[in-house]
Amino acid sequence: MTTDSDITSYIEQIHAAPARIVFEFAGAGSLALAWLHAVAGSSRTVIEASDRYAPESMADLLGATPRKFVSQETAEAMAGAAYQRAVRLGGDPQAVAGVALTAAIATDRVRRGEHSCWVAVRDAQRVRSYGLALRKGARTRQQEEELASRLAVLAIGAACGVVGALPLGLEEDEDLATAAAPSPDPVAQVIAGEAQAVLVDTDGAREADPDFHGALLSGSFNPLHHGHEQLALAAGRWLRMPVAFELPILNADKPALSYAELERRLGQFRWRYPVLLSRAPLFVQKAAIFPSCVFVIGYDTAARLIEPRYYGGEPARDAALADIASFGCRFLVAGRAARDGAFQSLDDLPLPEAAAGLFLGLPESAFRVDLSSTEIRERMGDR
Repeated sequence: MTTDSDITSYIEQIHAAPARIVFEFAGAGSLALAWLHAVAGSSRTVIEASDRYAPESMADLLGATPRKFVSQETAEAMAGAAYQRAVRLGGDPQAVAGVALTAAIATDRVRRGEHSCWVAVRDAQRVRSYGLALRKGARTRQQEEELASRLAVLAIGAACGVVGALPLGLEEDEDLATAAAPSPDPVAQVIAGEAQAVLVDTDGAREADPDFHGALLSGSFNPLHHGHEQLALAAGRWLRMPVAFELPILNADKPALSYAELERRLGQFRWRYPVLLSRAPLFVQKAAIFPSCVFVIGYDTAARLIEPRYYGGEPARDAALADIASFGCRFLVAGRAARDGAFQSLDDLPLPEAAAGLFLGLPESAFRVDLSSTEIRERMGDR
């Protein structure tokens, strides 16, 4: 395969840039990937690429079949999914981008709709889109593939800061539509301390500093397991309110979770449960972020919450509990089996006066699952 000199020169600049990409394409775009690999240095640029040729593959990427396969909306959704994948695989959210191309070009059957192409690029700060309607009959399928792939390479270059243009060879009645909009990555914002929390919905949509009301089940979810799910379900029934999972990126005893690790853990919840990411490792901090929430916790966590030594003494503990109460928050405590097989519940904890009315007990009849993430990791050999 030969590559035009203008494309070669352009791609050399792409490979010299620090950005790395995940490339998702459907309907066209395979030539763009071939060109990227034909120029030495592609391993510095391409993290991963996927040809979403079958509708089932596209639905797997987006979580659902798009209303229209070739559209700005679909291209941007593909680019968003590619960006999240790039972060998980490539690390630094500021140094990766998701690139997507979706096209309908000439085929071996009569196509009733227009021949068109959309390309989108998503990075940590913005989303850029490029749309092109092709004049039917002006090009062969191979020529339309080349045009769509040139547009993809042009978009990748723009994301990498490449200086200069890449000719597309458009007809006089063909216009390139472009759009760009600020779109800060909420997860990157919470990692940087620019947001206190992020709501990640079941479809992957993300909202910084949401107005959340309900109950929260906090944990590291490494991994998410049956016990977590059953506890959330039981708590929701008992409280008669929605329950979301809360994953703190900071931990008082461990290093902060990386973006890549957050994406890995968030993947467990996709199309199943909403998740809140926060920068609050302590419940007194969570209460300030999520006022009027009920925190669903286990017996061991409740025991630590009332233990003075974790606060430096009883006065500091009582002050922290009073702060939590002042935000209108409470705790729902689930029991667990002790080493001797006895079931330990809230009734077995020596609650201080400062905790009066702050703790509620979830009965054993409503929930009992003797399973922990630590046990699961030990069984898997990840100690």
